[in-house]
Amino acid sequence: MAENTKERRKEEEKANVPVSEKLKALFELQTVVSEIDKFKALRGELPLEVQDLEDDIVGLKTRIVRLEDEARTTESAIANRKTSIKECEALIAKYAEQQQNVKNNREYDSLNKEVEFQRLEIELSHKKIAEFNKKLNSRKDDKNGEGYVGLLEAIEIARNQLKEREEDLQRKKRELDEITAETKIEEEKLKNKADKIESLIEPRLLNNFRKVRKNAHNGLAVVKVERDACGGCFNKIPPQRKLDIASHKKIIVCEYCGRILVDEGILSTEKETK
Repeated sequence: MAENTKERRKEEEKANVPVSEKLKALFELQTVVSEIDKFKALRGELPLEVQDLEDDIVGLKTRIVRLEDEARTTESAIANRKTSIKECEALIAKYAEQQQNVKNNREYDSLNKEVEFQRLEIELSHKKIAEFNKKLNSRKDDKNGEGYVGLLEAIEIARNQLKEREEDLQRKKRELDEITAETKIEEEKLKNKADKIESLIEPRLLNNFRKVRKNAHNGLAVVKVERDACGGCFNKIPPQRKLDIASHKKIIVCEYCGRILVDEGILSTEKETK
């Protein structure tokens, strides 16, 4: 309860800070985060490329496991069919021998049906083995070059792709680590400075700053008035609005892009306070 009261008082104190001080804090925060953005720009697309490669690797590993499981199942099915063929052949031999000792035509015909059934089973097994082999092994038609990729070749292709992705990932990570190592200390200082400034700004204003910054292509949520225009979208600012900005009595946003506007008066005061 006491902790909540303390936090509430802090937020009230932030809200009661003069607008000119809020504008100074927002401009200083913008300056610091813009410097952090420059370090991020140095890294470019590398973080995203690393993430994409990591996702690809996970996907390829999953695909390889699935293909290997399917290949093992198919090979097992082939082995079972070959065993079945041997069993059928053994039965055919057995029935043929029994036919030599039958006592009547009925017994002979019955054994003959059993032999025929086993031959059909053998034929079916050969057909299934051919289908399983086709599933396992790639084949290409020499006449038109068309064909299909079997499981074994698909596994080999996926393994080669995985090796390439892992090599690319290691290279990209080294590049990213080298760039990060060069800027890490300075970037950490700037982040700490940004955190300190953010702690002085009321949540509502800070959330608005972050929202505008997120939607702005250049990350600018606070901009200077330059040549009577918004420094973000470059639209002209009406004279009365310029006077409101110069008064530092309320926070003025650009009616076109929503960025917070500051003038040279705030910037001069900002320099003096540093």
